[in-house]
Amino acid sequence: MNGPASVNGPASVIGPAAVICGLGAALPDRRVRNEEICAGLGVDADWIRSRTGICSRARAAAEVTTGDLAVQAGRRALASSGNGQVDAVVLATITPDHRCPATAPAVAARLGLPGVPAFDLAAACTGFLYGLQLAAGLITLGAAARVLVIAADRIWSLTDPGDRVTAPLFGDAAAACVVRAGQAAEPGALGPVVLAADGRDGSAIVAPHGGFLTMRGPQTFQHAVTRMSQAAHQAVQAAGWELTGVDRFVPHQANARITAAVGRRLGLDDQRVLHHIEHVGNTSAASIPLTLSHAWATGRLRAGHRVLMAAFGAGLTWGAATVVWPDLTPVGDHPGDGHPGDGCFNDDCFNDDHSRDD
Repeated sequence: MNGPASVNGPASVIGPAAVICGLGAALPDRRVRNEEICAGLGVDADWIRSRTGICSRARAAAEVTTGDLAVQAGRRALASSGNGQVDAVVLATITPDHRCPATAPAVAARLGLPGVPAFDLAAACTGFLYGLQLAAGLITLGAAARVLVIAADRIWSLTDPGDRVTAPLFGDAAAACVVRAGQAAEPGALGPVVLAADGRDGSAIVAPHGGFLTMRGPQTFQHAVTRMSQAAHQAVQAAGWELTGVDRFVPHQANARITAAVGRRLGLDDQRVLHHIEHVGNTSAASIPLTLSHAWATGRLRAGHRVLMAAFGAGLTWGAATVVWPDLTPVGDHPGDGHPGDGCFNDDCFNDDHSRDD
C-alpha cells in the first residue's frame, strides 16, 4: 500500500462506541435491462452480463433527485431505528442536487430535522464507510448521540450511454443507517474503520464539470481488487478477528468480477460473499448499505453474523470496517429483488469463466 491507512474505532479510542440501530433503502421503480442498452453499445445482453454480473439496473426518472432518494432511504432508516430524531445528518454523494448549497441540509429539513448539523461528503463509492467513520467520531467525541448516515447517488446522470465501460455498470439508489452511542461489546457496534486515499492515480475514474464519467477499466479493476483486499485484512486484524471467522463479506458492488476476485484473495467461499449487483447495478456510495438491506430482508444476513465491509472508489479512495450484525426492525418491502422478466434471479448471474484476477 502506498501510504498509511487511517485505522480508528473502539479498539483505538476511549469513549462510547458507534452502534448501528436502523437501516433503510430506496430504489427508483424503473429497471433498465441489458436488452435495452446493448444495441447502442454494439454488444449483446450476454456480453454485458458475463463481464459485469449485471442483468438490470435502477434508473431514476428525470424529475427524481438525489435528495428525493436520500429522503426516502433516510425516513426508512429512522423508522427502523424506532426514533425519528438524530443529532447530525451525513450524506455521502457525488451527485448532489446543486453545486451549492449541499444537499444534506434540505434532506434533513424534509425529514423533520431542521437545525440539525447536516453536510455532504464526496468519497465516491467509499462514501458510506467514510460516513460511518465521521458518525463514529462525532459519537466518540460526545458531539452527537445519534447520527443518520445516508449514501445516495443518481449516478446514471454522469454516464455516457454510448460508453461500453461505464454505461452497463451504474444504477441509481440510496441507502441509510442510523448510528447511536452504545457499548463496544454490543451487537451493531462498529469495529475499527480503515480508510485511505491516494490522489496520484485519481485520473483512473473522473467526471469533469459538465462531462461524463470516464474510467480506465483494467487499471480500476487491479486497484479495486488490491486495495479492498488490503483494507479488509487490516480491518479484520484491527478488530481482533480472523478471516476464517467472518460470516459475511460485503464488498462495494463494483462489478461481479471484482467481487469474485476479492473474495478469492481473502479465501472466502461464495456463501460468505454477499452479491446484489445483478438487479441494481453499481450504485456507488449506496452499494454496501443497499446490499446489507437486501441480505437482511432475504435472510442471507442474520443477527450475530460477523460482517466485514470493504469499498473502493474514485479519488482514489478505499476502506473497510467490521460489525457484529444487530437485530434490526425491517421497514417496508425491500427494493431491488428480481422482477418477472429480468431473466436473472440468483447470485450466479455472471459467467465464472470471465471472473479472473487479470
